[in-house]
Amino acid sequence: MGQNDTVDPKGLLSLEMLSSLEKYTKAMFRAQYKRSFIVAEHHRRIFSALQDVVDGKCRRLIINVAPRYGKTELVIKSFISWAFALNPKCRFLHLSYSDMLVNDNSDTVRSIMSEPLYKTLFPKSALASEKGSAKRWRTKAGGELYAVSTQGQVTGFGAGNVDDPDNLDGADLPFGYDEHTDEVLGLIGARSNVFQGAVVIDDPIKPEDAESDIVRERVNLRFESTIRNRVNSRDTPIIIIMQRLHEHDLCGYLREIEPDEWTVLSLPAIQTDPETGEERALWPMKHTLEELYKMREINPLVFDTQYMQDPTPREGLMYAGGFRTYTPDMMPMGSRAARRWNYTDTADTGADSLCSVCFVDTPEAVYVTDVLFTDAPMEVTERQTADMLTRNGTADALIESNNGGRGFARSVKRILRTELRDFRCAVRTFTQTQNKKTRIFTNSACVMNDVLFPEGWERRWPKFHAALMGYRKDNKKKNQHDDAPDCITGVYEMHARKQGLRKVRRRN
Repeated sequence: MGQNDTVDPKGLLSLEMLSSLEKYTKAMFRAQYKRSFIVAEHHRRIFSALQDVVDGKCRRLIINVAPRYGKTELVIKSFISWAFALNPKCRFLHLSYSDMLVNDNSDTVRSIMSEPLYKTLFPKSALASEKGSAKRWRTKAGGELYAVSTQGQVTGFGAGNVDDPDNLDGADLPFGYDEHTDEVLGLIGARSNVFQGAVVIDDPIKPEDAESDIVRERVNLRFESTIRNRVNSRDTPIIIIMQRLHEHDLCGYLREIEPDEWTVLSLPAIQTDPETGEERALWPMKHTLEELYKMREINPLVFDTQYMQDPTPREGLMYAGGFRTYTPDMMPMGSRAARRWNYTDTADTGADSLCSVCFVDTPEAVYVTDVLFTDAPMEVTERQTADMLTRNGTADALIESNNGGRGFARSVKRILRTELRDFRCAVRTFTQTQNKKTRIFTNSACVMNDVLFPEGWERRWPKFHAALMGYRKDNKKKNQHDDAPDCITGVYEMHARKQGLRKVRRRN
C-alpha cells in the first residue's frame, strides 16, 4: 500500500453490504430493530434465489414457505431497500391481497431507507420525500415504489425500466450511463445487467378466500389481464411469495400453464433427507419437529397446504384410503420370498417419468422392496434399473414395451449380463393394450388392499409417494401424470396374474 493510500471504512462497509443481501439484511435489521437477525437455512436459500433474480439468471420466481417464516421481511422489506441501494432508479410494483398490508410494507421499506446507517452508506439512494404517501413514493434519482392490492388500480405504472436501445444486445453499458450505477457496478466488479426493479407479489389471496372458486379465478384472471403486463421490459422479473392455499391458487395456476417459465423454491416446514429419509424441522427456532407433528395432528389439511406446501385436496383422490405397510419382521422369508419380481413402466413422453418397482410376491399380498421413480434420461435409468434388479435379487422383470420399452429392456438385459454378471433375472417385455386410466381406476381398491409398502416409504421415496397420493379420480384434469399409479397397478396385475395378465401380450 502506498504512503498516501488510506482505507475508507465506510466504503468497505458499503461494498460488503452491496455484495451480499444476507450481510445487508443483518446490518439493517440491527440498525432498525436493535437486535440480531438470526439467519436460518431457508433464509439463505431465499437469499440465493433473490441473488439469481438480481443477476439476471431468473425472471420468474415463486417462493412457497409457511406463514411467519420471514418471507415478507426478506423478499419485500430487505430486498427492495437493498435493490434501491444497488440502483436508486429501480421501479417496483408491490402487490398483496390487502391495501393495509402493502402500505405497511411500503412504509417499512421507506423507514429502512431513512435509517442513518442507510443514508450514510448509500447517499445517492435518498428518498425524494421521507413524508411521501405509503402508496407511492420516489427516490431523488427517479426510482419509485407503487404499493397496491391485487384488485387495486395498477394501470399507469410499470415495474422496471424501459430497455436501453443502445444495450439490447447485452453489451457493456456506457461508462457514463449513470454516475451512481457506475460507481456501484465498479465496486462489485460488474459492468452489465443493471437491476431495474420488479413486480413483487406477497400473498395475492388471503387464506379464508382460498376455497372460493370465484375469488381464486378473479385473482388469476387479474394477473393475466393486468398485473403480468405491468413490466417495462421483457427482462423485468416477477416474484411471487406465498404459502400454498389451494391447488388452483395463483402459484398452482402458473405452474400448470407455464411449468417451464417459473423457478419454484418450495420450503416445506418438515424437511426429509433424500438419502436417509430422516425428518427435521426447517426452522427449529420457530417450530420444533415435535411441534410440527402436533400441528399436523390437529389440522392435517391446513398443515399440509400452508406448512408443507402441498395443497392437493383430499377429496376425489384415487388412493384416499391410503396403503397398507409392513415392518421388517413381517417380510416373507425363505421359500415364501422366492418370487422376487419387478414391474417397470417406461416413460411414454419426454415429460413422463420412469417408474420401476421391485417386490416380493406371495399368495396373500405383495411386499414392495424398492422403487425407482425418476425423469432422468434413458442412458442413466438403464443402469439404475439394472442395479436395482440385481440389488433386490429379482428373478422376473416385466418391462412395458410401448414407446421404446423394448430397446430399454434390451439395454437393461445387456447391463445385467455383461457388466453385473447377473444371469438370474429374466427380463421380459409386454405390450399394454388396456386403457391406462381405466386400469388404474378399476384396480385401485385391490391395489390398496393387496400391495404393502415398508414403513416410512413416504420418506424413502418422497416423489413416488407424492405422485401416488396426489393422483385424482377426475380424468378431466390436464397434465395429470399417471406413471406411478400405472406402475403400481401393473404390480398388482402381476400378483393377480390370472386376471390381470390375460389382458397384456407378453414377449420373451
